[in-house]
Amino acid sequence: MALYPKLILDALQNVRYPGTGKSIVEMGMVEDDIHINGNQVHFSILFEKPNDPFVKSVVKAAETAILTYVDEDVEIKGNIEAKSKQLARPEPAKLLPQVKNIIAVSSGKGGVGKSTVAANLAVALAQMGYNVGLLDADIYGPSVPKMFNVEEAHPHLENIDGRDLIIPVESYGVNVLSIGFFVHKNDAIVWRGSMACNALKQLIADTNWGELDFFLLDLPPGTSDIHLTLVQTLAVTGAIVVSTPQEVALADARKGISMFTGEKVNVPVLGLVENMAWFTPAELPENKYYIFGKEGCKRLAEEMNVPLLGQIPIVQSICESGDKGEPVALNQDSITGRAFMQLAENTVKQVEYRNTHLEKTKRVEVK
Repeated sequence: MALYPKLILDALQNVRYPGTGKSIVEMGMVEDDIHINGNQVHFSILFEKPNDPFVKSVVKAAETAILTYVDEDVEIKGNIEAKSKQLARPEPAKLLPQVKNIIAVSSGKGGVGKSTVAANLAVALAQMGYNVGLLDADIYGPSVPKMFNVEEAHPHLENIDGRDLIIPVESYGVNVLSIGFFVHKNDAIVWRGSMACNALKQLIADTNWGELDFFLLDLPPGTSDIHLTLVQTLAVTGAIVVSTPQEVALADARKGISMFTGEKVNVPVLGLVENMAWFTPAELPENKYYIFGKEGCKRLAEEMNVPLLGQIPIVQSICESGDKGEPVALNQDSITGRAFMQLAENTVKQVEYRNTHLEKTKRVEVK
């Protein structure tokens, strides 16, 4: 029996895609690459996504249809190639090639103002003229949408080079993305560790971050599998650990530093940030009241041999600004605004030092 492409297509009209009930020919899933060589038939079937759950069943049905409606002697088994219309996600090592520096903002315990520091650091860097992205990786307690006054935002998808990518929300010059955009703000997020890790991977890999000088990750507090997932997914430039001055917080900050510098994670610690370093009343801007202890992070930084990047005071405006969705770093004339700008400048210096040192090390290894 003589074989020709239309005969094959007519047989494939009988193959229905389970997701729609329509013929795979009608849906345009059969590529125009039907090759016939004697009794051998080769062609490709296109699927929307590389992980389509119906790939195997559709390919098997196509083989059966050709053997049934064309000829049982056709050599077709193993000759149908399943392709994806959407390109597969890049390998972890190739993720975010347009991002120069990735900084993880972490804390040993909750309640020390880690997200406030991450948000205001991102804004301060943007005000310095850098292209900045901020991922709210605090999966269980996302707060970045409120801090940037974008709680009602709904990120959309855009097809870029064959992949459907999430477009971040732009606010105050920062590209922002959070799991909070995809869940109701009053709902608790109850996920197992593996689910949280997969969600984090998707927010990183399936988003069009574009060209960034700094990509900040606001991590969950503590030490968990999410932190391990992060360093296995991205080439992190360095970590910033946030703490308050009291001993109970410093004990957890010490563990956080140990986690990053340990063998399993092995990420450089760019430095410590002492949040709530002192209280300064608005009417007495020169006064400092050390209500949580004095210079605890400074002592820890010296003990752990890491830089103290900044000390952020408590003033009423920092709470009010966060609640209104206007980061206090926007006001460079304020006490806290200046403190965050100093933090941003010191962070840039540490990143440049780290990158220069790394480049010198590479040159020595090459020699």
